Amino acid sequence: MTASLPTALVTGASRGIGRAIALRLANSHEILAVARSTTELDTLASEIDARGGRCRPIALDVTDGDAVARTLGGQAVDVLVNNAGVGALKPFLELAPEEWRRMVDVNLNALYHVTRAVLPGMVERGRGDVVNIGSIAGRSAFVGGSCYAATKWAVMAFTESLMLEVRDAGVRVSVVMPGSVATHFGSGQAKDWNLLPEDVAESVAHIVAAPPEVLIHRLEVRALSPKRPRRR
Repeated sequence: MTASLPTALVTGASRGIGRAIALRLANSHEILAVARSTTELDTLASEIDARGGRCRPIALDVTDGDAVARTLGGQAVDVLVNNAGVGALKPFLELAPEEWRRMVDVNLNALYHVTRAVLPGMVERGRGDVVNIGSIAGRSAFVGGSCYAATKWAVMAFTESLMLEVRDAGVRVSVVMPGSVATHFGSGQAKDWNLLPEDVAESVAHIVAAPPEVLIHRLEVRALSPKRPRRR
C-alpha cells in the first residue's frame, strides 16, 4: 500500500510565486491549489499530474471569510503557504480607496481567513507548517508603498506573534521575505537581475524540510547583485 503524502495548501497558486511553490512542493506533498482562476488552476493540476504528483484545484476568493471557512475548514493540512498578494505601487495621493481596500483584503485579511480555517487542525495534531510570503518591503519603506509596505509590515508582525502562540503546540510559523521577483506582480517591469519564482519556491521547500524540532522563522532572499544580469 502506498503511503499517503502530506498535504500542502498554497494560496495564489495559479501563477507566479504561488505556482512555482505548488510545483516544487508537489515533489513531496499532495497539493491543494487555491486561487480564483479555474482555468489556470486546472492547467497547474494537469502539469503536476503529468509529473506523477497529485493536485486538487480549489477555486476560491480568499478575501471571502465565509467561503474560506466553508471550503477549507476541517481540511487536514500539513503545510499552509499563504502566498496570495496584490500590489498597487503608486504615491499615496494617487491611490484609490478600492486599491487600498483590495491590498488590505488580500495581503492581510485573507491571511487571517485561511490560517484560521486550517490552523486548529494543526494544533490538534501537534504538527504543521504555516509559511507566509512577505517581502523585504516588510522592513523597508519606499515611495509608492504606503499601503503595500504597510500590509507587509503587518504580515511580519502577524507571523512572529502567531509563532510565539503556537510553537509549543508543535506548529512552526515562518515568513519568507523576497526581494524583487520576475513576475507580473504590481505595475513594475521585471529586471534581468530579479529573483525567479522558483528561487522563492526553493526557500519555502527549505523551511518545510527542516528537521522537526528546528524552526526557520524568518528567511530573506535577494538577488545577488542588481548591477549584473543573473545567469540562467
